[in-house]
Amino acid sequence: MEEQSARGDILETLAERLGKRQVFGEPVRQGDTTLLPVAHVRTGGGRHGHDDGVGIGVDARPVGAFSVSADGKVAWHPAVNVNKIVWGGQLALAAVVVSFAIAFRRKR
Repeated sequence: MEEQSARGDILETLAERLGKRQVFGEPVRQGDTTLLPVAHVRTGGGRHGHDDGVGIGVDARPVGAFSVSADGKVAWHPAVNVNKIVWGGQLALAAVVVSFAIAFRRKR
């Protein structure tokens, strides 16, 4: 019974922390335009055996923002993750370097 109560308390706390403001941020007004930031939120949890070891994780990252102009037009502006772009470029460059190294090694 105590275990169910503890689990309920954990889930209740998690629900409070993951309210609507976790996905949609506070609207920001800039001139005649209102921006509404949007995030992608993932949660996960686990429990270790019969011990009291319970873990909950939350991963939130920005995905973009909606802009609403004074005339009511809505536009989506995706967030750009520069780190992913750089990482992809580095992986592509590494693949090219390895390919050239293998190609020139075989010619000898």
